[in-house]
Amino acid sequence: MSGTKLADEIGTTRSEVWRLIQQLRQLGVDVAGHPATGYQLRAVPDLLLPDVIAPLIQGTLFAKHIHHYYKIDSTNTAAMEAAAAGAPEGTVLFAEEQVAGRGRGSNAWASARSTGIYCSVVLRPALPPAEVLILSLAIGLAVHSAVREINPGVSPDLKWPNDVLLDGKKVCGILTEMNAEPTRVRHIVVGIGINVNQTSFAADLRDRATSLKIATGTEWSRVELAAALLKFLDREYRALLQAPRAAEPILRRFSQNSSWVRGREVTIEENGDFTGTTDGLDERGFLRIRTGSGVRTVLSGTVRAT
Repeated sequence: MSGTKLADEIGTTRSEVWRLIQQLRQLGVDVAGHPATGYQLRAVPDLLLPDVIAPLIQGTLFAKHIHHYYKIDSTNTAAMEAAAAGAPEGTVLFAEEQVAGRGRGSNAWASARSTGIYCSVVLRPALPPAEVLILSLAIGLAVHSAVREINPGVSPDLKWPNDVLLDGKKVCGILTEMNAEPTRVRHIVVGIGINVNQTSFAADLRDRATSLKIATGTEWSRVELAAALLKFLDREYRALLQAPRAAEPILRRFSQNSSWVRGREVTIEENGDFTGTTDGLDERGFLRIRTGSGVRTVLSGTVRAT
């Protein structure tokens, strides 16, 4: 369609049409242009917009408070600020791009524009702080179920406490941050970063990171995966809060879907490295390691294959 016809239809000038087309291109919309034939819309990215996602997750905790950013420092940072200011439980922040995405510890999270899912959710569970690790494990299960929902042929591996792997490389990271009193959680922000359609990674990440597209050879719909993620997160969260003895099935299913929980030779980086063989999870969700001097429990260390 010519720029003149577009300008007439929306009641503006050709120069304004040109400016708007440039804006669309910067947002990832593929618009071709030719002096003789005008503009052609070739492809629209699957942006994680509230109006697109909300109808797909009706009835969940997350359907009414979805926020979208084209660029943000960190969804977790923004969500923690929003939670402290009183944001309701179920608030979701999606970003197309993060310029200061955060992983566990001091790690950064690479957040290439409109290729992954970068989201954070605000939760206000009636749980003591000591039980929040179970929630983190349940979120890993939600990611696992969402990926399987979209492609049943993909079987992610859960690595304690907060990574999801494919082919031995990280495809998803989970960052849980909490504001709590000694006996009561005020709010929790769960950040979930999923590598979806990335085709390459920086040199320092290539041996450790992958994406769903790299692992399967096919393009994934971020909208479908994001909706599935929120539906399964809603299911896991409600079960954790409402089902009697809810921690037991979470620990059992996490162990069933993880090659890391039992029988894996690992090195633990926690106040002085030590090595041993993983020996299951205790009743609180912490990882047990069998060493030459007995069984040790990992509370917060980094787990690496030996």
